[in-house]
Amino acid sequence: TYNAAGTNSYTVYVSAYNGAQFVSTSISVAIYVAPKAIWADEFNVDGAPDSSKWGYDTGTGDWGWGNNEAQYYTSRTDNVKVQNGVLKITTIKENYNGSNYTSARIKTQGKFSFKYGRVEIKAKLPSGGGTWPALWMLGDNITSAGWPACGEIDIMEHVGKDLDKMFWSAHSKKLNWTLGTQQTYSTYINGITNDFHVFKLDWTKESLKYYVDDVLYYTAVNDGRGTDYYPFVDPQFLILNLAIGGNLAGNTIDDSIFPVRMEVDYVRIYQ
Repeated sequence: TYNAAGTNSYTVYVSAYNGAQFVSTSISVAIYVAPKAIWADEFNVDGAPDSSKWGYDTGTGDWGWGNNEAQYYTSRTDNVKVQNGVLKITTIKENYNGSNYTSARIKTQGKFSFKYGRVEIKAKLPSGGGTWPALWMLGDNITSAGWPACGEIDIMEHVGKDLDKMFWSAHSKKLNWTLGTQQTYSTYINGITNDFHVFKLDWTKESLKYYVDDVLYYTAVNDGRGTDYYPFVDPQFLILNLAIGGNLAGNTIDDSIFPVRMEVDYVRIYQ
């Protein structure tokens, strides 16, 4: 039985005896095994996100996980809801608990995590100065190992100050943005915010491969130096969020764009 998803090569050996005579040969064959869906959210039920699949980070994250962003994350349906088959994360300009903007950051932490496989997220990104949408993952062991030792996989990031510029990254204890050593790549994809696109990650023990609409843009490789460099050998959970301002998006925010939203048609995980 061949269970490994994808196309894999195997060597088949055949031997035969006829009395004292013996012959043997081998042949290499390629077998394709379609990946199987192990988790998904199609966002087909209106209202708050499915609580069996998603939880929330709320607040500003100033005590540990924020990146000097301007928004306050809430769990209100004003900021995050499913409507007409689409998840909508909406950023609003308003005074709320000391912040000038509200938004949402949802995650599968404590509800679903996985190791290796394919992630497909169909999403429509916002545009406008200050926006910073992200589809990403963190290691399950973040509460014990901390960041960046837990590992961070950025399936997609975009910042409105530089329209159409996409970012794909992987962060680890030795390779991360605070040291300026992260595995990363950026390029422009014209019109990326105009419509829905499928952002895909193929994750194996050997590498992380980042795609948009089945076009491979970047590969982060496990070079064999251990988990300080490639901690992506343990389970990770998903995060979807829309930030405003911050370390990557900058401090110039165009207030004329609000409310602004990121929409997600589906999230699918295969192995």
